[in-house]
Amino acid sequence: MISTQEASIMDLLQSEILVWVAGAAMMATFWMMWKAMGGEDMPAQRLKSVTQRREDLRAEIRAQSEPQQGILQGDWVKSFGVQIRRSPWLYSANLKKELVRAGLRKKEAPAVYMLFKLGLPVFLFVLGFFLTVVLGAGASKPLFKLMWLLGLPLVAFMLPGMWLKNTIQKREDILRKSLPDAFDLLVICAEAGLGLDAALDRVSKEIVQSTPLLAEEIGITAVELGFLPDRRLALTAFAERVQLPSVRALVNTLIQSEKYGTPLAQALRVLSSELREERMMKAEEKAAKLPATLTVPMVLFILPTLFIVLMGPAIIQVFDLNK
Repeated sequence: MISTQEASIMDLLQSEILVWVAGAAMMATFWMMWKAMGGEDMPAQRLKSVTQRREDLRAEIRAQSEPQQGILQGDWVKSFGVQIRRSPWLYSANLKKELVRAGLRKKEAPAVYMLFKLGLPVFLFVLGFFLTVVLGAGASKPLFKLMWLLGLPLVAFMLPGMWLKNTIQKREDILRKSLPDAFDLLVICAEAGLGLDAALDRVSKEIVQSTPLLAEEIGITAVELGFLPDRRLALTAFAERVQLPSVRALVNTLIQSEKYGTPLAQALRVLSSELREERMMKAEEKAAKLPATLTVPMVLFILPTLFIVLMGPAIIQVFDLNK
């Protein structure tokens, strides 16, 4: 009887031990899965990732503004830049904005730009003076002297401004072509429930391979939204860096959404629809202008060639008969 009771007790103990072991194993499994998926630290990890992303973007901005070793990044360039900033007729806020629009954000950019704008004409004038006066080149040609002493320095003075405008135009053309995809991604992120900062940060990550210029501008805006005291300043700075009508419309929409509490997804959806219709209207306008644009090339190039092909053999036969 005792042996039977002892056996039943042992069986019960073994069953309880198995239950406890199975429960502990199940709890350990759930705990490991919970930790692997983030667990209670998931919000902290998300916040850490966003903070790390902002720090990386800030580091990139600082790296762009920090001087690098090179001929045009020495101490003499710094001192020249200080002297330029003290001269209101050489340095202005408009010049700084134009350089930023061209993608030149380094501190040395205004100094290097003005160095070329002022130094290149002086160099060409000295070279022309040496060739025409010292060596006597073109002594019998006053026009040659005038070209070397005045013409080339004047052209050299205008070249940096022309180059800057061309660089801005090319950069804005690239940004204009990249904006539709970025707008669509921004609408998707807003409809997914992301805030403005997170949506801009996500869009900048997604398009960094295809359109790095626009990704850089959007990333800078996302960083500035995080540390500027007034969020409107960050959005306005974005519109000043990229002076395109679509970007100004986006910035105005975001500012109004921030001010009046309009749902971000709804505002961006309406803006995306309007911009899509605007792009379609511009395409239709270009298509309507195409016949008038092709008139001049047809009259100058296509019709003369057609007349030569059609009337050339007949004219040759007439000349042969007259012979």
